[in-house]
Amino acid sequence: MEQLKYRSVFDIIGPIMVGPSSSHTAGAARIGKVVRRIFGMLPDTVDIYLYESFAKTYRGHGTDIALVGGLLGMEPDDPRLADSLKIAHESGMEVGFIPKKEKAEHPNMVQLRVSKGAHKLTVTGISIGGGNIQISEVNGFKLSLSLGTPTFIIVHQDVPGMIAKVTQLFSEAKVNIGTMTVTRESKGEKAIMIIETDERQDSFLEKIKQIDSVYSASYFG
Repeated sequence: MEQLKYRSVFDIIGPIMVGPSSSHTAGAARIGKVVRRIFGMLPDTVDIYLYESFAKTYRGHGTDIALVGGLLGMEPDDPRLADSLKIAHESGMEVGFIPKKEKAEHPNMVQLRVSKGAHKLTVTGISIGGGNIQISEVNGFKLSLSLGTPTFIIVHQDVPGMIAKVTQLFSEAKVNIGTMTVTRESKGEKAIMIIETDERQDSFLEKIKQIDSVYSASYFG
């Protein structure tokens, strides 16, 4: 059987339509890239759990190359995306795909578990169509992020004073916090802040990254 070869994800979702919709390709690439940005580095190990439609068609519709391409930091139209699995291997990133049989909250759902040494992250994403996505879980904490609102996601060590240090930077930048969610694995372990703001402004993102005990800080505007 001849192996399909795509120059970019748009060979799948564009005029040459292989697969039902951009949910399986552009949306998957966006999920992968969001996970990479939250994680803040190239993972050593990636386990990808695919559900329902994703589980049935991930190879034939290019969902696998799109997810891995996103994890490598590629955009959906990156010409290297077709070779993402090869590039991941050459970069030392071990990737495993695990199709699941059980029902999920959405037919295009995927959970990515990434790690590098002691640094681990689990994110569940949903591709809702047209390349749009939702993040429904981060490290076991249920949420609903469409990333349509300006959003900061900060992964950090659970130490006293961290919230005060971060929110002080928002105050100095005159950025109003709309909602803020904080969750942690356990006392003193890894924690996550999810902050939605009224203003589209991230000029102080680098200052957040420089705070002691911050693993990664990402802005989605």
